[in-house]
Amino acid sequence: MDLTLSVLDGEGRPRAQRTAADEVFLVFRETYAEGDVVAIEARGEAGGETAGEGIFVHLSLDDAMAPALVFLKGGRFALPVPFGPRRKTYSPRAFSGELHRLSVRLARPEELAARRDLALNPYDDPGNASAFPHASANVETRGEAVFAARNAIDGECANDDHGFWPYTSWGINQDPNAALTLDFGRPVRLDEVALTLRADFPHDAWWRQADIVLSDGSRETLNLVKTDRRQGFAIVPRVVEWLRLERLVKADDPSPFPALTRIEAFGHEA
Repeated sequence: MDLTLSVLDGEGRPRAQRTAADEVFLVFRETYAEGDVVAIEARGEAGGETAGEGIFVHLSLDDAMAPALVFLKGGRFALPVPFGPRRKTYSPRAFSGELHRLSVRLARPEELAARRDLALNPYDDPGNASAFPHASANVETRGEAVFAARNAIDGECANDDHGFWPYTSWGINQDPNAALTLDFGRPVRLDEVALTLRADFPHDAWWRQADIVLSDGSRETLNLVKTDRRQGFAIVPRVVEWLRLERLVKADDPSPFPALTRIEAFGHEA
């Protein structure tokens, strides 16, 4: 499988590009400009068809971000380099400076066989439709990047503050009908869900109960407590393609601001 890593400008023209079989590295020796995009393309050997069915790849698109194993559907993925308010959801070191190391490789069989957090994707983006998992929501506080759904799967777990990295979270804008959808992009076998609530008390409130709806039509009710610690819930193993966190029941607390720092979904490839 040929993998191509590119840094494209706002017009789609390559500023840097490299192609290699199965694993590719790209060293970009310039400063990113607004409008730049980091792009990945996977094709069959010798420039054949794009990997339309989807492949599993190991991404490391900035040395200040954790690598991640993602399912690449359609053989392509493009991540806009963050500028402006979006920068607040990333480490100040990410995408900064004049020297950048990017890499992507095919996932190894033992990585795919392992039980892992199938929700983790620090490279998720609101416009992402090809690198899974992907998080979306029907509401995000004031539409601000620091309260976007993607923050719940970026791997960050610091939760005693809010509003900037590493205190990213999903904020619900005080909407009792808020719901977050986690799309895996393919069938997976889940056996555990875990939530880490934002715990910037007394600024924050918390949920005493939440429901997880799964794509097979089943539902799990989670009973939560006021804590800054991860709360894990074993579920009957089942094969699903997505889950939705909904029916968030706020505890009796003066604060109107419950929020979610992280959601995890453990299991195996189906």
